[in-house]
Amino acid sequence: MKSKVFVWPVLALALAWTAQAQQGKFAIINVQRAIISTKDGQKAAAELNAKTAPKKRELEQKQNDINSLQDQLNKGANTLSDAAKSKLYTTIEDKKKSLQRDVEDAQADLEADQQRLLQELGQKILAVIEKYSRDNGITMVVDVSSPQTPVLYASPSIDITKEIIELYDKSTASASAPSSGSAKPATSAPKPAASKPPGK
Repeated sequence: MKSKVFVWPVLALALAWTAQAQQGKFAIINVQRAIISTKDGQKAAAELNAKTAPKKRELEQKQNDINSLQDQLNKGANTLSDAAKSKLYTTIEDKKKSLQRDVEDAQADLEADQQRLLQELGQKILAVIEKYSRDNGITMVVDVSSPQTPVLYASPSIDITKEIIELYDKSTASASAPSSGSAKPATSAPKPAASKPPGK
């Protein structure tokens, strides 16, 4: 009996997918990979890495300081006085606690920045997905990057991730085109000067 109870939701889900396939086209996409693979996503990742680099170096230096003090303690195990060893040990522990707090703060800041970027780019890429789906007659798109997505099987032939990345980059490139397009009238402005010969 238990096996039937377990199999039933799977069968129901399979039937739902079959019904959806009969009604129209469906596709899958890895939204997370799409976002970080777009030019905007790569630029945002580079900017985020540049922003966090100084903090990363600072944390690494603090860890090196702790390692140096730990080395002093180990080497002086038989030569340092008990008071000196105790002071050195306390210093090491205090620095470890401070470093742990700094690491947690840095991680929280990084995750907040990553979440903000994903939300900003996610809204843009969602619009691209919707347009692509309308243009290609797709009735359902499933995000396979989400662990909550109940995907039993997905053929690579219905994966539109690559197409969405290319369409996103193309749309963002065309959005900046007016600045270059506005320069064209300026190049055509000298043409009236070329009409002087008829006045000879």
